[in-house]
Amino acid sequence: MKNELQSLLHSTTAIVEVAGYAIEVFGVLVMIVATAQSTVHFVKTRGTVSPEESYTRYRRNLGRGIILGLEFLIAGDIVRTVVVAETLENVGILALIIFIRTFLSITLHLEVEGRWPWQKQSGQPPAQR
Repeated sequence: MKNELQSLLHSTTAIVEVAGYAIEVFGVLVMIVATAQSTVHFVKTRGTVSPEESYTRYRRNLGRGIILGLEFLIAGDIVRTVVVAETLENVGILALIIFIRTFLSITLHLEVEGRWPWQKQSGQPPAQR
């Protein structure tokens, strides 16, 4: 009975760990796809709008893709923390990684949207893609 319980626990741990890595891989794929889409959109619209507007849209779209990808990376870290965090050192390292990724998300949001994530959006319409 004890061996069966340990086997089940080991299997569940492995599944959750794989799920955490899968979420992180998806986050990387989101960033890759967003980079490709933003670049294609930039190249296609470069001649139809001013260079400044084209560049601003490119940075916004690219930044949004990176922010979304970072959110998935943070989620993967949290899922894996549930499984891996057996020592205080592991918890500290994962907390630091999550802090850094969250800081990047917040600063990228400020860069892309021109406001902090917790601030209400002004009466201006959202930036066009």
